Amino acid sequence: MATQAEPEAASGRGGRRGFTRTLAYWTVGTGTLSTLLYYMGKDEIEALDKEPPVGLTLVPNTLYKGHPIVESPHTERRERLVVLGSGWGAVSTLKALECDAYDVMVISPDNYFIFTPLLPSVTVGTVEFRSVLEAIRRIIKRTRGSYIEAAAVDIDLDRKMVLVRQTGEEMAWVPYDRLVVGVGAQSITHGATGLEFCHKLKTINDARSIRQHIMANFEKAVRPTTPLEEKQRLLTFVVCGGGPTGCEFAAELYDFLTEDLKHYFPKAVQQMVRVVIVQSQDHILNMMDSVISEFAEREFARHNMTVITNSRVQSIGETTLRYSTKHPDGSVTQHEIPQGFVLWSTGLSLAPFTKLLCERLPGAQKNRHAITVDEHLRVKGVADGSVYALGDCATVEYPHLLGSITELFDSAHHAGSTEITRAEFRVFVKEAAAKYPCAANHLFTLERDFDSFDTNGNGRISIDEFEHMLEYVDSKLTALPALAQVASQEGVYLGHGLSRLAAIYAGDEDARVRAEASPEARRDVEASAIAPFMYHHRGTLAYLGRAAAADFGDGRALRGSNLAAKYLWRSVYWSQQVSLRTRLLLAMDWLKELLFGRDISKF
Repeated sequence: MATQAEPEAASGRGGRRGFTRTLAYWTVGTGTLSTLLYYMGKDEIEALDKEPPVGLTLVPNTLYKGHPIVESPHTERRERLVVLGSGWGAVSTLKALECDAYDVMVISPDNYFIFTPLLPSVTVGTVEFRSVLEAIRRIIKRTRGSYIEAAAVDIDLDRKMVLVRQTGEEMAWVPYDRLVVGVGAQSITHGATGLEFCHKLKTINDARSIRQHIMANFEKAVRPTTPLEEKQRLLTFVVCGGGPTGCEFAAELYDFLTEDLKHYFPKAVQQMVRVVIVQSQDHILNMMDSVISEFAEREFARHNMTVITNSRVQSIGETTLRYSTKHPDGSVTQHEIPQGFVLWSTGLSLAPFTKLLCERLPGAQKNRHAITVDEHLRVKGVADGSVYALGDCATVEYPHLLGSITELFDSAHHAGSTEITRAEFRVFVKEAAAKYPCAANHLFTLERDFDSFDTNGNGRISIDEFEHMLEYVDSKLTALPALAQVASQEGVYLGHGLSRLAAIYAGDEDARVRAEASPEARRDVEASAIAPFMYHHRGTLAYLGRAAAADFGDGRALRGSNLAAKYLWRSVYWSQQVSLRTRLLLAMDWLKELLFGRDISKF
């Protein structure tokens, strides 16, 4: 009996150990997952503890230029920070801002933030509308900020007030101490006519109308009463512009056709589908490495898409599109193709408010495509530096080193010498990189390529060779691209910078007194407190239809034509979401698409 009981006891102990081990694994896994979810949604969870925002009122019995003035909540020793827009730059600023640094007010005609890189996916139902939106009130809840659904239409820089138009024709002035302009830009026409027959892809309503148009065309084309030529026209989709948005829309449309519509529409209709990309440059995705441009063109050719380069759209009609092609010999030919759908995805130009702001600062604002800002993102021409601009509506003005060649050359070599030694140049690069952080990477390149600029091989740099070096650096300091990551980095920089200024003025009486002396003194105090903005390129992504590519600059490019590349592209955008809510919604959308395909209903 004793010998039989011993194995039973051992078995019992083993069962208990197995249960204990399972419980431990479950506890550790659940704790890790909970910690991860809390980290990803920390801002939203903490915002629930905040009090609701204070209601807005009007200053009683007061009009300015015929319009009332909003009496925004204003805390003593806190400045009023007004943010125009709800795009990447504005939202990144709000998320990086310290909770109690400012009395925040956001003004935008859209009460939500759009994750714009996924808008092409929304147009074909890969991702649902709500999954790329985050309510602006949820984002500013952490700072107890206020929100007005309105558009800025005028500004008084002297009185520090913005005129906003609310729903309908109601207008009011909103006072500010600091203003952040992040209103984006509008599409440029390039002289083309008939843009009323085009779709754009900037808002959620654009994506909705595109989705309806695509399905309407397929449903019309399948009708037995529709003539053959009309069917071919309806199923000709033209994309004007070979940038990331245009190429990714074409790729998503290809996926929609080959993965979903092929199951529900006759083969004869599927074979009529034609996707055409009209690009004014000699390659699509010309802002990326040439290896990626060529890879994208090969992928699209493999998918039977037509890419027309060196061509510019002249006019769009209700059923046709005209474009001209420039040939290598300089000759130009005109073409006309039928179209059932046109997406206009070209360059950017000033939005109405940014154009008005530039007109108010004629001496300092001469760029025709964006507001010029300094290295601290302050709008050029505003004396006290209280107005900032970022994102697509702004361009950073970089210093031209060649204009200071004499000063820089004299600082680099010892007195009595007319050339710079290698050791002296190494010291010069470190000092110049600290003074011009935006040019730091290019200056360090000069140090690595010292011998290539030393044309006579004597181990020293003459004034002429030094001039060639500065020409190289200046040529590299080009305008930042209109990318979401640029606006996001600018917003994070500005949010942290504004928080630092608030802390300095709250705790340093001497700095506050010096800043109050004059607008110029205020600019100097704030410039010395915050390092200049420095953009770090983290790579440009492009989805190409069951393929993806990434350009990291300096000749580093990745590309792949498989599911791994597709899901790697998705994982990057998943990690960049602004909230835990949109991350979960995106994951569910992609799972639904994998299991059940895209929704093909028209609504």
